[in-house]
Amino acid sequence: MHIKSYDIIPALQPYVKLICTMECDDDTDTSYIRVLPDACVELFLNYTITPVGIINNELHKRSIVTFRMSRPKDVQMRKGSGVIAVCFYPGMAYKFIQIPMYVLSDTTAALSDIWGSISTQIEDEIAESSNNEVRVSLLQKYLLRELANDKNNLQIAHCLRQVQLSGGLIPLGKLVNDTGFSQRHLSRKFQEYVGLSPKEYLRVSRFIFSLGHLKKYPLCSLTEVAYKSGYYDQAHFIRDYKDYTGYTPGQVVQASYILY
Repeated sequence: MHIKSYDIIPALQPYVKLICTMECDDDTDTSYIRVLPDACVELFLNYTITPVGIINNELHKRSIVTFRMSRPKDVQMRKGSGVIAVCFYPGMAYKFIQIPMYVLSDTTAALSDIWGSISTQIEDEIAESSNNEVRVSLLQKYLLRELANDKNNLQIAHCLRQVQLSGGLIPLGKLVNDTGFSQRHLSRKFQEYVGLSPKEYLRVSRFIFSLGHLKKYPLCSLTEVAYKSGYYDQAHFIRDYKDYTGYTPGQVVQASYILY
């Protein structure tokens, strides 16, 4: 598997976390990997005639969008496949997709179901391009055009920023007070933009930050990692890992096929 990251143009940087090309140029399909939830939406634009890959035992032939909000996905790329992968920050894909995120949460959808006939046009232009730099440039220009048609929701952007800064530990009541929304209205907005309720998003965010602590403090005990991540006790820590990964924290650390 060959992966190469590309610079994101400044106008897209607040919304796009990563752009890279992924090419399976080996003689065989890649091994299955388990990709853990990160509350992000990812676009995989296929520029080959080879199917993109198998996700949760389903073969996807053309370009896809994955909504990995709160469940892991088992992924295997097919030999000969090549895609441009775009990872959006949490809550930011809505600006480019214009479909309420709760409709698509924890699913994988064909790009043609999201963007309609324009997806075929983009695929054709990118497939016919001379190299990956040109392909990435074309895709970013399209994303920029889509962004120009959207309006910012400053309250939701503020909430997402505060959750990020707190490591998922900011009280829900603080978000409600900051926005001036009722808790019910804030929940509706989160479902629309993020795909999760604020409570669910705080929970998965705490889990995501704990994964960072697992990497950062490899010599710490799991009890210490749980404490650093803001968990009240081991039971809540273990419960979240089983819900979001299918494994205990110790099994996640030891499994080489789990990607986080």
